[in-house]
Amino acid sequence: MSDESEKLTITHHVAGQGGRYVAVLHGEAEEGYLEWEPGGTSDGTEIRVAAHTIVPRAVGGRGVAAALVDRLIEDATRQGFLIRPDCSYVARKFADNPDWASLKA
Repeated sequence: MSDESEKLTITHHVAGQGGRYVAVLHGEAEEGYLEWEPGGTSDGTEIRVAAHTIVPRAVGGRGVAAALVDRLIEDATRQGFLIRPDCSYVARKFADNPDWASLKA
């Protein structure tokens, strides 16, 4: 996605107690998103449940879903929360990246 990465913008939108990461490919009407919900705490550390990752076919196959998960991981690292990967795609990315184990709730 090297050419596409320059055209991809990911923003985070808090909604109630949860939120949504939204990926926009410039010039495309469709957008992908990753939704998370509150998952309580573990030893005082916030847990965010990665509930859904949705990428429409119109923007699929360009690394959008992976970029959404990468942003979630970056935020977890920076902000200090844990992720419970209920979304099958996020769970698969955790399995493919054992170095993320410390971020998994």
